Amino acid sequence: MFQEKIIFFGTGTFSCAILKMLKEEKYNVIAAVSQPDRPVGRKHIITATPVHALCIEMGIPCLQPEKLRKESHLVTDLKPDLIITCSYGQIVPDDILACPEKGCLNIHPSLLPKYRGASPMHFPIINGDTETGVSLMEMTHAMDAGRVYAQVKLPIGPDDTEADMEPRLREASVQLLKDNLPLYLAGKLVGKAQDESQVTVCHTIPREFEQVHFQKEKINALYNHIRGLIDWPLPYGLLEGKRMKFYKVRREVKNCQEAPGTIMGFDRDSMLVAADGGVIHVLEMQMEGHKRMNAQAFRNGMEKEVTGKRFD
Repeated sequence: MFQEKIIFFGTGTFSCAILKMLKEEKYNVIAAVSQPDRPVGRKHIITATPVHALCIEMGIPCLQPEKLRKESHLVTDLKPDLIITCSYGQIVPDDILACPEKGCLNIHPSLLPKYRGASPMHFPIINGDTETGVSLMEMTHAMDAGRVYAQVKLPIGPDDTEADMEPRLREASVQLLKDNLPLYLAGKLVGKAQDESQVTVCHTIPREFEQVHFQKEKINALYNHIRGLIDWPLPYGLLEGKRMKFYKVRREVKNCQEAPGTIMGFDRDSMLVAADGGVIHVLEMQMEGHKRMNAQAFRNGMEKEVTGKRFD
């Protein structure tokens, strides 16, 4: 068993996989820090964050300050030897960063220095990249700017969505930390400074970016935009003022004579939407005011109503 006192910072399901590994590998996790529990659903039921729920299951104390910078003493008073973070959701203040003798590590799902920031799993897909990865890095005052201790690369397939990549990145994150944490604690990992000339930043996805614009985006950019937001926060098209969310699509690159955004009809398993340079096949969707359904179910009730209409 490792003796170093570790505090883990994380909130969502991605973070849970890291915390589970730390416990399974007998690391001395003395506490976790998570975002506060929030109301969920129409009834606004206060629901534990995934990390908080896991801490209850494993018997780990879980701290949930509303504003970490105002309650940093909750962490510093525990005198951790090491802090590990993964998708926590708040900025870690300087007094906490300076506290552990062995420093602070972060698992970031991108190939730093590319995609520093809040949406590193979405934007490689949105930008049409063919690879992404995970970085084990030093936490510093500047966002995602610390030395990189280890990385692993993962390919992005031409039809992969954010939902496809998330479990692969999660698994890679667990393995990267599992392989390298013993070396780090033994002082055998040497961090490499990031090349500041290669930095790119990805901010939180704004609400307006969830809408895709068939009439403005060319087929490849449009397709990448859609698949980069599946299945969170979900892309949508605007059809006569109503939103249609897209859950599953595919792309067909070809000459298309119809005006971009026009719903041309249906084939065996999809709704056909004209685009600049091709056709987007929508296989699963959710029209505003309706349930999520596949294209054939949607066709049965809506084919005559939507065919010939045009997305913005």
